[in-house]
Amino acid sequence: MRHSLALSSIVTLAALLAGCATPPAQGPTAAPAAAAPVKVKVLAINDFHGNLKTPSGGIRVRDAEGRLTPVPAGGAEYLASAVAELRAKNPNHIFVAAGDLIGASPLLSAVFRDEPTIEALSLMGLEASAVGNHEFDKGAAELVRLQRGGCNDTDGCKGPQPFKGAQYQYLAASTVNIQTGQTLFPAYHIKSFQGIPVAFIGLTLKGTPEIVVPAGVAGLRFDDEAETVNRLVPELQRQGVQAIVVLIHEGGVPTGDYNECPGISGPIVDIVKRLDKAVDAVISGHTHRAYNCRIDGRLVTSGDKYGTIVTEMDLVLDPATRDVTSASANNVIVRTASFAKEPRLTALIAQYEALSVKLTQRVVGRIGAGIPREGNAAGESPLGQIIADAQLAATRRAGAQLALMNPGGIRAALPLPADGQLRYEDLFSVQPFYNNLVTLTLTGAQLQQVLEQQWAGRTDGGRVLHVSQGFAYSWDSARPIGQRVLPGSLRLDGQPVDPATPLRVTVNAFLAGGGDSFPLLKEGKDAVTGIMDVDALELYVKANPTLAPGPLNRITRLN
Repeated sequence: MRHSLALSSIVTLAALLAGCATPPAQGPTAAPAAAAPVKVKVLAINDFHGNLKTPSGGIRVRDAEGRLTPVPAGGAEYLASAVAELRAKNPNHIFVAAGDLIGASPLLSAVFRDEPTIEALSLMGLEASAVGNHEFDKGAAELVRLQRGGCNDTDGCKGPQPFKGAQYQYLAASTVNIQTGQTLFPAYHIKSFQGIPVAFIGLTLKGTPEIVVPAGVAGLRFDDEAETVNRLVPELQRQGVQAIVVLIHEGGVPTGDYNECPGISGPIVDIVKRLDKAVDAVISGHTHRAYNCRIDGRLVTSGDKYGTIVTEMDLVLDPATRDVTSASANNVIVRTASFAKEPRLTALIAQYEALSVKLTQRVVGRIGAGIPREGNAAGESPLGQIIADAQLAATRRAGAQLALMNPGGIRAALPLPADGQLRYEDLFSVQPFYNNLVTLTLTGAQLQQVLEQQWAGRTDGGRVLHVSQGFAYSWDSARPIGQRVLPGSLRLDGQPVDPATPLRVTVNAFLAGGGDSFPLLKEGKDAVTGIMDVDALELYVKANPTLAPGPLNRITRLN
């Protein structure tokens, strides 16, 4: 009761004081000044893939005559300097990514389970990243370890210092643990700029289970990208968030140069068109292309790959509505001639190089000429042929009669070194996934069905498998999907393949698990696990010191 009386007295006293206050001077009332717009700089990368060192191909851009010309660019040392220079333009900034920061990495990163890349990006000040499909190359549990830190259960600690984990937050709005119903990582990251919150929703493509080793995503569900974002919009708005940026590991294919967007196609177009209008901008990836687009009235960007581009996105926020009033972007090439090496990154790389040099620089053999990975119209490539041949040779003891190799597993060409000697790091750059080879039994009819799956249900126009020497077939692009492989065209060592005859076929573990949308390979019987794919290539190079591109005559395309 005493407390109530005291509170009543305070209220009464306040009223009396208010009544005695000096009245304001009379005159025109000035309108309160409107708060100035808040400018925010968003810096973004995608598909870094552990390229701590400048990638050999740099980036190809169009010259004055319209020809694609390679420009030295990328790598962690130069990327860090570029990010720092762009960040200095505006105190309101954030550095984000659209996935595939690790996986399919060069040997320097891969041999340490991509811990050097996690540390490098953390040093650069990365704050949030969508999870890409390659983040699952070693499985969800390993990805969680990379986020949290600590030693790998199998290999232990190999780095120069204890691994602390990512100092940035992985986001996985559409990746759900089927058992718990919870997302693998947070769905979004919110950062405030002068009191105005901006949300960054991170997610990967719903087709992830089809393009990674199935065991790596066991127990996870990958939801529709647009539906996931649209479901989160009301939740964010209830928190007072009106400015929304999507970080998505899915993309498109443009026809123009790195800072243009003519004729863009691909999954990102449909996804953006289905997004809630509350989404202000989209930072994409996955296709390893650079573009600066307006799709359905919204800004949509992508920054090539391997740290060759930083997307510099500028947002303007209205303090009254707390929403984005304008968004623009510029894809900045991380030219090695324009940016200095960042000393901290140089030191980090040197530490890991000192630990890995014995493995990476080990001479494995010679080749007679550089071997490209680009394919012809039928789907064959010189390097694809050699890898398939290597895998067949390495698994003959398991009864292998032919081998199939997925083109997505070949990540670089095999160059002719200046001294003529191939080193292990050269081979690893070609096949960085380190998959076991698996030899299994299929009937001739099943093999033909596997070949039909090269086009079935795909949005990428098809994914033709490379085949080993002695196997041949024909396909017709004018025939309906599911009937493109010409009946009776399959031949092994010059003889027709009988649909009922069992065949021993070698593939990598990724394909054997149904990866890359080849589910029928999971039906193979009597599977025998062999050596690692890159080790098979090493043995083949050692046995064939004059390797050179051969005739592309194993697969025949009609129409």
